[in-house]
Amino acid sequence: MRAAVYDPTSRAPGKWLSLEERPMPEPRPGEVLLKVQACGVCRTDLHIVEGDLAPIQPRIIPGHQIVGHVLGGATASLPPVARVGVSWVGGVDGDCWYCRHGMENLCDHPVFTGYTVNGGYAEYATVRADFSVPLPEGVESARLAPLLCAGIIGFRSLRVAGVERGERVGLYGFGSSASLAIRVLQAWDCPVYVVTRGEAHRKAAEGRGATWVGDEDAEPPVELDRAITFAPSGKVVVSALAALRKGGVVAINAIHLDQMPAFDYDKLLWGERQLRSVANMTRQDAHDFLALAGTLDFHQTVTTFPLDEANRALEAVKHETADGSSVIVL
Repeated sequence: MRAAVYDPTSRAPGKWLSLEERPMPEPRPGEVLLKVQACGVCRTDLHIVEGDLAPIQPRIIPGHQIVGHVLGGATASLPPVARVGVSWVGGVDGDCWYCRHGMENLCDHPVFTGYTVNGGYAEYATVRADFSVPLPEGVESARLAPLLCAGIIGFRSLRVAGVERGERVGLYGFGSSASLAIRVLQAWDCPVYVVTRGEAHRKAAEGRGATWVGDEDAEPPVELDRAITFAPSGKVVVSALAALRKGGVVAINAIHLDQMPAFDYDKLLWGERQLRSVANMTRQDAHDFLALAGTLDFHQTVTTFPLDEANRALEAVKHETADGSSVIVL
């Protein structure tokens, strides 16, 4: 099979991945073999190839928003040719304190698709059957792929922030995840206030019906009940905190964050305002979000790339030049 492979020892800007011929993987007990149809390109993939996340494997196939058809290792719940999705969390130990208390997203020994095990920038992939989620019919694979991380983690961010129907919610940054989360918030009758850099992102937020849109230095015209930050910037977190009412919550949706600047406790955090980090997702998040997604029309836009242009797809994420989500299509 063909695969786009990352080697930490030969990393160069814009040339992170090399296209290689590799043996087709064979599923082990508990795994299924997928013929990959599409794989979304996530900012976490960029953090991996740029070294923001320390390498775990000497060489790895990235990609954790996988849509594929089951070819081998099929089970009763995943029959042959079933179309399934695979996300960032590709397995947990099931035995640690967190797994036993319903918090598998915080597992002490997690498996991360495309980071600790090979992912979906390839023609075939093996994945744990119990972490493969059946997908709704009637939607093309390229449009489903971004739902599997950007969509699920955005949905979990709303849960971590404690969003309730009708509350005023701020979205700081408007990339792939925020552009999906806004549709959920609208279904919950929440006014949405978007703060984001880049004219294209501001126009996208306006086009998706945001209540108010401002640039990165703007302040929402009302106090927010909840806010979710999507940019890997500590400065953005402080800006979101400054917009909260007393008792409000900021959920930080970032696996990597630059340094938090100092801020005034009395003015910004006092009054039982809260900062919460969003860490991974659970299988229940995936099932709940995809069930909801089947009832909503996300109108998401995707820009597709062939496998041999995986580096260009990562560049589009890095420089925010893609129209909507970037997706590798096999």
